[in-house]
Amino acid sequence: MKFCFSVWVAFSISSFGALDQALEKIVNVGREGQGNEAASESWKEVVKAGPSALLPILSATGKGSPVADNWLRLAANTIADQSKSAVSIAELESFLGDVKHLASARQLAFDLIQQADPAKAELIEPGLLNDSSQELRRGAVQRLVNEAKASAEAKNEAAAKSAYNKAFAAARDEDQFKAIADGLEKLGEKPDIAQHFGFLMKWNIIGPFDNTKRAGFETVFPPEKEVKLDSTYDGKTAAVKWQPFETKQEYGKVDFNKPLGMLKEATAYASTTFISETDRDAEIRLGCKNGWKVWLNGELLFGRDEYHRGAQLDQYKLKCHLKRGANLILIKCCQNEQTEQWTVEWEFQLRVCDSTGTAIKEG
Repeated sequence: MKFCFSVWVAFSISSFGALDQALEKIVNVGREGQGNEAASESWKEVVKAGPSALLPILSATGKGSPVADNWLRLAANTIADQSKSAVSIAELESFLGDVKHLASARQLAFDLIQQADPAKAELIEPGLLNDSSQELRRGAVQRLVNEAKASAEAKNEAAAKSAYNKAFAAARDEDQFKAIADGLEKLGEKPDIAQHFGFLMKWNIIGPFDNTKRAGFETVFPPEKEVKLDSTYDGKTAAVKWQPFETKQEYGKVDFNKPLGMLKEATAYASTTFISETDRDAEIRLGCKNGWKVWLNGELLFGRDEYHRGAQLDQYKLKCHLKRGANLILIKCCQNEQTEQWTVEWEFQLRVCDSTGTAIKEG
């Protein structure tokens, strides 16, 4: 027996060593497919390992490129499909419940539970409503939306409002949120979208400065050196000074065309102060289709010298650190020379939130 046990241990170490090597080759696949041939062979080795490979696959997920994750997901799905009865739902559920794991890996764990035991997934999903992963909470939110719609169709307005409002509080995706807001409005309620997302609505704006030949993006105009709201500077064609502006648009869009006019080849700045109750990590999330830069307390967070490529909620996520008290946010927004109707927009939307997309309320 002792000999047999030693042989089994040696075999196990060898097997898991081979599995680790195969997973490493998959994780190292490049974004453009470099290493695909090696990954293809390694994928076969991973699948051959069966259900015992699922937890190592989950641990590797999210540590490589999206292409690597596709290989890992395919391997996990193939194993789960071939050996449903041998999949340990308890292990997958334990992995899912550990928020220290990457969101993409936890999502795959839930998908595997759904694949192997749909009834178990049905029981788990409602509990993901306030999960730290935006992807995982989406399904739980959709359940409430479906419940609310069914209640509304059955003329049970109280139940419909209750389900919609729970979904409203948990939703982070724009498409779901619009559906929820539409449902509530049909029931006579007007949700405060701007407050829910935490869009910053009150700004001070200055401009226009020049952006001829798109040179304004790199040009350091005075507001980048100082934000003094009582100062006047030389602008593109005349003296410019800061002016207060408050947007009423429910998704927090700040339209430079309104205070400054319909301009082209122009640069403008918007500044605001965000009061944080504590010293904390946060994210500044921006939607903008113009060239832009964002500073926090004088530090440049990021910028994009692109124009009219489309804008959406939370298009850019800028990790940052808020100090307790007043935090100065400055955004630079450049408008180019294009004259087509779809290039008229000169605007942005900006909010401050945590890593889950939950708005951070001002102190």
